[in-house]
Amino acid sequence: MTSPTLSPAAPSRPQPATHVFSPWRVRIALLALTLGGFGIGCTEFVAMGLLPNLAHDLLPAVYAVSTEQANAQAGLLVTAYAAGVVVGAPTIAAVAARFPRKIVLMCLLGMIIVGTVASAVLPSFGLVVLARFVSALPHGAYFGIAALVAASLMGPGKRGRGVALVLAGLTVANVVGVPVITAIGQATSWRVSYLVVAGIFVLALIAVTLSVPNLPGDPTATMRQELTAFRRPQVWLTVGIGAIGFGGFFCVYTYVSPIVTEITGLPVSVVPLALVVIGVGMTVGNLLGGWFADHNLKRSMVGFYVLLVITLVELLLFAANPVGLFVGLLMVGVAAASISPMIQTRLMDVAGDSQSIAAALNHSALNFGNALGPILGAVVLTMGFGYVAPIWVGVGLTLLGIAIALTSFALERRDRARLAAVTPAAA
Repeated sequence: MTSPTLSPAAPSRPQPATHVFSPWRVRIALLALTLGGFGIGCTEFVAMGLLPNLAHDLLPAVYAVSTEQANAQAGLLVTAYAAGVVVGAPTIAAVAARFPRKIVLMCLLGMIIVGTVASAVLPSFGLVVLARFVSALPHGAYFGIAALVAASLMGPGKRGRGVALVLAGLTVANVVGVPVITAIGQATSWRVSYLVVAGIFVLALIAVTLSVPNLPGDPTATMRQELTAFRRPQVWLTVGIGAIGFGGFFCVYTYVSPIVTEITGLPVSVVPLALVVIGVGMTVGNLLGGWFADHNLKRSMVGFYVLLVITLVELLLFAANPVGLFVGLLMVGVAAASISPMIQTRLMDVAGDSQSIAAALNHSALNFGNALGPILGAVVLTMGFGYVAPIWVGVGLTLLGIAIALTSFALERRDRARLAAVTPAAA
C-alpha cells in the first residue's frame, strides 16, 4: 500500500511518455481531440439554455401548474448527465488504461453518439434522464485519455497547456456551439438540438480516426494499480476542491435562462447571447488556467477561486441590470474555467502512478459539482426563494472549495516537513 505521507512529494513519479511528431501532425491531432471536447461541451451544456423547453415538453402537467417547479424538476436532466460523468470517468479510465489510446478514444466517441441519439428520440422524461446518464459515462474518460495524448504530443513542461488545449473544445462550445444549438432548439425542438450534437460527434470520430497517432497505453497498468489513487488523501482533497467549489458555478449556470428572463427581465431570445458571454469568459479562463497551472498552480488556484466568489457577489448585486448581468456572467466564466486545468494538473501531480484515472477524475470532480449545484439550486427554488437564491448557494459552495484547497496545501506542507525531518538528505 502506498504511503499517503509520501504522495505530496512523489519526485520519482513517471511522467507521460513523449513522442516526436511533425508540428503539423501535432496540430491536426490536437484539433481532432478538441473537436471531441467541443461536442462534449455542446451535449453537456445545451440543456441549460433549453431548460424551459425541456420542462414544457417532457413535464407538461407540472409546467401547467408551476413553471418554477417544472424548471426545477427538469434540472434533473443536468444532474443525471453529471452523475454519469462521476460514475464513468474513474471506472472506464481504470479499465482502459492499458489499451491503445486512439482505439479507446474512438470507442468512447461511439458510445457518446449512441447516447446522444437516444436522448433525442426517447419519448418520456424518465427515459431521457436515463439516456443523459448513459451518454455521460464516457465523458470524463475521453477528456482524461485525450489529456494524456495531448501531454505526450506537447512534450515536457507543457502539461498544463496540453490539458488546456483539450479543454478548449469544451469552452469554445460555450461560445459558438451551445448558443447556436440553443437557438436551433428554440426555433424548432430541443430534440433537433441533440441530433445536431450527435452529428458533431460523428465528425469528431472521423477526425480522431484519421489524425490521432497510434499511441500505446500503459502495458503495465492494471485496474488495481489505477485504483490505488483512491488511497491517497491528497487525491480525495483535490477531488473535493473541484466537486464542491465548482458546484458554485454550476448552481448559477444551470438556471441562467430563468435568471435572464425572470431577474433581469429580458426576452428569451437573449438567452443565447448570455450563453455566448459565459462561453467567451470560459475560453479566456481556460487558456489562462493552463498557463498558470504550469507556473504557480497552488497560488493561482486559490486566487481564481477568490475571483469566482467576487464575481458571484457582483451577479447577486447587479443581475437585475443588463450590464451588471453580462459583466457578471463573463467574469464568472473566466474565473470558473481557469480552475479546471489547474485541478486536472494537480490530480496528475498527487496520484502517483495512477495517471489515467487521475486525468479522468477531474471530470468526475467537476461533474459532481454539476450534479450538486442543480440539486441545491432546485431545493431553494422549490422553497420559494426565487431565482436569485441559486447564486447565494453558489457563493457558499465556492467558499467551501477555497477552504478545502487551503486544507490540502497545508497538509501537504506538513507532510513534506515531516519527510524532510526524517530524511534530511532527501530534503
